[in-house]
Amino acid sequence: MKYLSFILLCILILSLNIFAQSGTTNWPQFRGPQARGISENSSLPTTWDVETNNNIKWKTNVPGLGFSCPVIWENKLFLTTAISGLEDPEVKVGLYGDIEPVEDETIHTWKVLCYDKSSGELIWEQTAHTGVPKVKRHPKSTHANSTIATDGKYVIAFFGSEGLYCYDLDGKLIWKKDLGVLRSNFFLAPEAEWGFASSPVIHKDRVIVQCDVEKNSFLASFELPSGKEIWRTPRDEYPTWSTPTIHTFDGKTQIIVNGYKHMGGYDFDTGKEIWQMSGGGDIPVPTPVVAHNLIFMNSAHGPVSPIYAVKPTANGDITLEENATSNDHIVWSIKKGGAYMQTPLIYSDFLYNLRGNGSLKCFEAKTGKEIYKESLKAPFSASGVAAGNQIYFSSENGKVFVVKAGPEYKILAENDMKDIIMTTPAISGDVIYIRTQHYLYAIGE
Repeated sequence: MKYLSFILLCILILSLNIFAQSGTTNWPQFRGPQARGISENSSLPTTWDVETNNNIKWKTNVPGLGFSCPVIWENKLFLTTAISGLEDPEVKVGLYGDIEPVEDETIHTWKVLCYDKSSGELIWEQTAHTGVPKVKRHPKSTHANSTIATDGKYVIAFFGSEGLYCYDLDGKLIWKKDLGVLRSNFFLAPEAEWGFASSPVIHKDRVIVQCDVEKNSFLASFELPSGKEIWRTPRDEYPTWSTPTIHTFDGKTQIIVNGYKHMGGYDFDTGKEIWQMSGGGDIPVPTPVVAHNLIFMNSAHGPVSPIYAVKPTANGDITLEENATSNDHIVWSIKKGGAYMQTPLIYSDFLYNLRGNGSLKCFEAKTGKEIYKESLKAPFSASGVAAGNQIYFSSENGKVFVVKAGPEYKILAENDMKDIIMTTPAISGDVIYIRTQHYLYAIGE
């Protein structure tokens, strides 16, 4: 009996050690915990092959068209999609300047999909809405761009003009809200409708949404269990496509938002503005990221493409004076070189800034000192993720570049997914989940 107890104790200790060494299990929102794009202690493969199935755990077809990212809670993986009435809806990737939206007035079906993380089998699906889209989309966009958010009890799906939906983890609809027509277009060319993309975020028992649109932009907080609106703060802002970040510093929680005219922080409880600044790119997409006790803001397009490192104690209007790169609230900044689509990755001591044309710069995150500048020679929209001292950059043409983390630039591998990639991967345990235009892959040794 003593020997049996000893053996059981050893098994328990071994199991706990294995669990402790495995990476982050939950990836609850766009770019995972705190939107940082990092899974601590995960051990991911460097190479894989979708044709021979080397290091491919499973692959499943995803219906429709959606560029929302995978979200994971325990053994459930969530996606959204919009199924067009067209057999082959247009998707045009690469580097080009065409601003015309897609003409598709067929009836669409907006769905929330839940998969088994271990097998790729569909657990449940729910149809959130059916109808003709209220706004048009860009050829590189879809009608299901916003990534789901979950807290392990509720699942929040946001389809822009088609509504905000709350389900439980078994797919039961808890509540839904119509937030009106959210017209996301280029402010200099209103006819260039590009589709809504900001994702919801959850903190405590609240859902936060950022709706910067053609008219009546706002930031809003809703009660998670009921959908009751807690507050709504108007924003003097042009359309943006960025997801907010929530950060607590010195006991105070703020919602940090990107913007063109109005980047800034808002009080989580009241929606009252704490700080604000102007001077961003005129089509903001990247999500603010917090690391090293700094808030990193990034944007591009138009005359400037800045990166800012802002103190979390910022208060009031902190806009830089002309030709200045720092002030009492901004530790460092650059005026040109920020990214148009990609959220920056801050991993260990370094900030990795990938641009749409494949230009990759590495900075010291705390000081802004440039460490290197290289090119991955491919077009990109997805943001980078990292684990195990490796960074994964997914290109639009389907190649996933694995880059060594740290001050020395080194490409460890190029893995061809043989399909378009517009979405940022998710990481859970020792598996990286990659959504391509047509499939969802689980990749692990």
